[in-house]
This record gives sequence, structure tokens and C-alpha cells, in this order.
Amino acid sequence: MKNRGLKRQLVGKVVSDKMDKTVVVLVERLVKHRLYKKFIRRQAKFAAHDEANSCQTGDKVVITESRPLSRTKRWRVSKIVEKAV
Repeated sequence: MKNRGLKRQLVGKVVSDKMDKTVVVLVERLVKHRLYKKFIRRQAKFAAHDEANSCQTGDKVVITESRPLSRTKRWRVSKIVEKAV
């Protein structure tokens, strides 16, 4: 039986909250270039489930991996770290 406690968590910024119960979260990470050894900023967007529609554009949130909720949603908003001003 698999361990259910080890789910990936990512921190990102909400870039869209126009959908119902869904937000788009932009996650940035730093990757070192193999040849030049310089850090490059890589980013990815994830659709995350927001049950209470409590997130707004600009919020910093923690998203947790979950079962597929729709065709694009595989993440849930677990908590809001920082509200947008």
C-alpha cells in the first residue's frame, strides 16, 4: 500500500482567478545551466482547485498535488501564505 502522506507541495503566485473554484498559479524555480553554471529562472503554470473561491490575483499560495479533478486540474490550494494588497 502506498504512503498517502508524501504529496508534492509548491509555492507560487496566483495569476488568474477568473474561473469558478479554479485559480492559475505561476511557480518559478531556479535551474543551473549545465555549461555556463548560471542560474536560469524557469516557470510553470498550474490550474489549482480553490473550493471557497478565496484566492485573488497576486496572492502567494501553497498548492498540493491531488487526484485529477478535471482535465487540467491536478492540484489543490492548501493555504494562502500572503494576500495581495
